[in-house]
Amino acid sequence: MSDKPMVDLPPECWELIFNLVGHHRHFEPLSVVCRQFLAISNQLRVSLTVSDQTVLFLPRLLRRFQHLRKIDLSDFHGDLEGPLYQIAKSGLDLEALNLSNQRNLPPDGLRKLGSNMKNLRSLTCSKSGSLLDFHLFVIAASFPYLEELDISYPEHEHCYSSSGFADSGRYPAVTDSGVYALSTKLKNLIKIDLSGNQFIHDTSLMALSSNCALLREIAVRDCAFITQSALAFVISCSPELRSISASEIWLPFKDVGFEQSFIYAKALCDINLSNSFVADELLYSIVEACLPLNKLTLAHCDGFTFAGISLLLAKYQCLSLLNLEGVNFLTDQNIVELSKFFSMLTSINLSLCSKLTNSTFFTIMKRCHFLDEVKMERTNVGGEDFSADIVVNPRVKSLNLARICKLGDGSVKKFAAVCPNLQQLNLSSCSKVTGESVVEIFKRCREIRRLEINQCSGIKGLVIDFELSKLEEMSAKGSGINDEALAVIGKRSCRLLHLDLAGCLNVTAKGVKEVVQSCRLLREINLKCCDNVNAGIKSSDTSTSPDISKAILTKAFP
Repeated sequence: MSDKPMVDLPPECWELIFNLVGHHRHFEPLSVVCRQFLAISNQLRVSLTVSDQTVLFLPRLLRRFQHLRKIDLSDFHGDLEGPLYQIAKSGLDLEALNLSNQRNLPPDGLRKLGSNMKNLRSLTCSKSGSLLDFHLFVIAASFPYLEELDISYPEHEHCYSSSGFADSGRYPAVTDSGVYALSTKLKNLIKIDLSGNQFIHDTSLMALSSNCALLREIAVRDCAFITQSALAFVISCSPELRSISASEIWLPFKDVGFEQSFIYAKALCDINLSNSFVADELLYSIVEACLPLNKLTLAHCDGFTFAGISLLLAKYQCLSLLNLEGVNFLTDQNIVELSKFFSMLTSINLSLCSKLTNSTFFTIMKRCHFLDEVKMERTNVGGEDFSADIVVNPRVKSLNLARICKLGDGSVKKFAAVCPNLQQLNLSSCSKVTGESVVEIFKRCREIRRLEINQCSGIKGLVIDFELSKLEEMSAKGSGINDEALAVIGKRSCRLLHLDLAGCLNVTAKGVKEVVQSCRLLREINLKCCDNVNAGIKSSDTSTSPDISKAILTKAFP
């Protein structure tokens, strides 16, 4: 390796060029060009993901990347104590740490980390096993300057009594005592997610609202004992509140206090009331409040009518995100009328709206000029009726059309033509889609980076005579994809990083070897339940993995 590149530029110029590359995963090929590029890539790296495969290299990685600000341990499933101690003594000045999906949170490791990481601002402990009040006491004492905390959806087993009701008295869990401790110690708290904690009550929200003056975002989805009264208190008494997310608010009476609370929410711009009873009167109160609203989620909500949602959208025509998933009364004609208010939308979710057809798809493509993301999973699109005006929308980057049984190749081709700059596409569980659609997608949408074709049994072979220069992730779990298709993907996808083939019974060791040998940047391949791969690999002397059904190709540059 040479010391410097052929073109001699100041380090500051090279840093600007590196930053144009985008995600740090693209730094790896640059880092082997010369020592100067290696030093620059090391310096610019600010985040690190630690998995079961890379944890052995953690001390070396912590020494190499000395400007890290974020570390993600959510893919690590071993004993967390060791990695926490290594991070604590690394000398890094971390701002964010993700400890999600852990069986246990070691208190001593948290204390050690807190004593050395004084500037930690964000801590994520979502889906942690055995999360207790005790852990919250430790977090509150160890990280007093936290601004963001996520303790959502703890994975407790046997948290229910013999009668079937949640019982925190018999089984340990987070309670109001733990949340109160957080509220008294974390004075800089801006954002907290308590979703899925089944044993907290209204007093938890009231404590947070009363003690955390800077609170801007609070989420309490799937918290059975949270009522409208607590939400009304938070909305009324938190002057900095920007976002509130709750679900399953099903009171049998009209709570006037909850409706009137929105008048006091001068900063509220994001409302999520999924799976709740939302009457028109509540929507009218939001209209009268004149909020700076730009995100609204009413997924799977009952109680409101077209008149209610129409009046609200007419008031807030600057919404950037609208989620109406599962609002079953919506029709194509309803969307035509509502689309007059969609001019600023960047994301819309109409999944599980079973009455919506191709007409709705083409309507929103025509009317929403800033649209970036569209979700229409399990709708009724995919028929052969293309009578609506078809207008190309070059802004759309992400499209989800999964689980639509009637969606076939003809429709997919039309949709691909409408969205030529797609980067992410999900066609999972669309049984009528074949390899012909996939080829057409790649041909028309040259920016595709992620493609999901899980459970698409009709996709087998692929005939592609052009490069897939942008494709980085492909998920084909349970599809009909075969060795010939893998060979084509391997040959054409020079930037492929992740490939999921779990349950692909037409794939053999031959196809796997071809794609692994061809895709030099491939980091991970999932071959779980690929029975024919198992047989072929185990009979071969060229196997490098003792258990190919869980093969993960992870390099030391995670």
